[in-house]
Amino acid sequence: MKLKTKISGVSYQFNSVRDVLAKANEEKSGDVLLKIAATSAAERAAAKVVLSELTLEDIRNNPVIDPEIDEVARIEEETINETIYNEIKHWTVGYLREYILSHDTQSRELNRIGKGLNGAMAAGVAKIMSTMDLIYAGKKIIVTATCNTTIGKPNSLAYRCQGNHPTDLPEGILLSVMEGISYGSGDACIGINPVDDTINNITSIMETIYEFMMEWEIPTQTVVLGHISTQMECISQGAKSSMLFQSLAGTEEANKAFGISDKMLTEGYDLIHRQSIAGGENLMYFETGQGSELSIGASHGVDQVTLEAKKYILARKFKPFMLNTVSGFIGPETIFDGRQMLRANIEDHFMGKLLGIPMGTAPVYTNHTVMNQNDHEMATMLLALGGSNFFMGVPGGDDVMLSYQDTSYHDDATLRELTGRKPIKDYHEWLMKQEIMDENGVLTAKAGDATIFYKK
Repeated sequence: MKLKTKISGVSYQFNSVRDVLAKANEEKSGDVLLKIAATSAAERAAAKVVLSELTLEDIRNNPVIDPEIDEVARIEEETINETIYNEIKHWTVGYLREYILSHDTQSRELNRIGKGLNGAMAAGVAKIMSTMDLIYAGKKIIVTATCNTTIGKPNSLAYRCQGNHPTDLPEGILLSVMEGISYGSGDACIGINPVDDTINNITSIMETIYEFMMEWEIPTQTVVLGHISTQMECISQGAKSSMLFQSLAGTEEANKAFGISDKMLTEGYDLIHRQSIAGGENLMYFETGQGSELSIGASHGVDQVTLEAKKYILARKFKPFMLNTVSGFIGPETIFDGRQMLRANIEDHFMGKLLGIPMGTAPVYTNHTVMNQNDHEMATMLLALGGSNFFMGVPGGDDVMLSYQDTSYHDDATLRELTGRKPIKDYHEWLMKQEIMDENGVLTAKAGDATIFYKK
């Protein structure tokens, strides 16, 4: 295994595969903070050259975190498809990039190859791809999943209707959800972030959105984004939910800080498959984002992109219906500015799809970082062009509970028109029946009038 190269007469020597992966990464403030980033553009270029010449076998045989000390690393080893891996293990990372981008390589072949990759392999190829490479590759990989309805089909673009409320007032949540649905948002799911993570409160929200969905016969999914253990208790006591939600990290130590483990996720997976109100096979919803491990001191010195890809390996074990990245949410210590946020979300989208995840994205920002609405909108439009399965729908684009900026209900409609994509088929037909949207996926004059739901 060769870990050195020469550029313009200067030799560059790297210490390990982990070192190469870190220094080949595009600049991220989290890697700089950990002191693992390249110190110059030349060193970064040298690391990319070395990385491109490593084989997939080199990467697997030199894990960035020892599986003996880390549960996520063990899951990577246990769930890799050995037959597919043995077919491609002699490929270099550079060849994997060429294979992915080739016009001759179709989505079904990439869906298959992804089963033979681990997180570091997916991260490695992302690091030697340009922005256009990542957008092109992400668009060509089709990953679908079914809960009540099916997400991820070509020419569809879905949205989570995120009607959060600063005090979890059910009437406030319901009014916001009504507004979102009147703009055509909500086909990915009606998903609420609770302020109060208690059994009584989460049960109340679950029942509120479930009853509304049933009363109006809305073909979608419901979920309340409390801690998975609280949701499980609510569902065990009879509360109605389509899916279970949980945020994930890329190391065992970080997941312990989140209060989760593989055992707990497995118990949740088994429970929701017994008691979900949905009829499909994909009943989990996960959220991730670059830098979460760094923010709680649990990165083991591994770069953010590689750790993000590890989360997708953990997620795919549980066959999710949805997974979205929120790289940009934590703050400047992990993602400093709009350029880093845009790159991170595009990397995440590509890596997730390559590893078999039905990816959505939320290129978000908070007001304490060096990002603005223009950065957010540019990232969102690129990701819509690149085939993101879904985005968020937030009233006014400003979440009154979580205090961050995201796509608004109005943005949802705009992105569909810009890309020529329509809602999930069942939902689109329902919107047409309500005279909210026409057959071309364009909103009608009735759109935006939430009173249509309480005039009944």
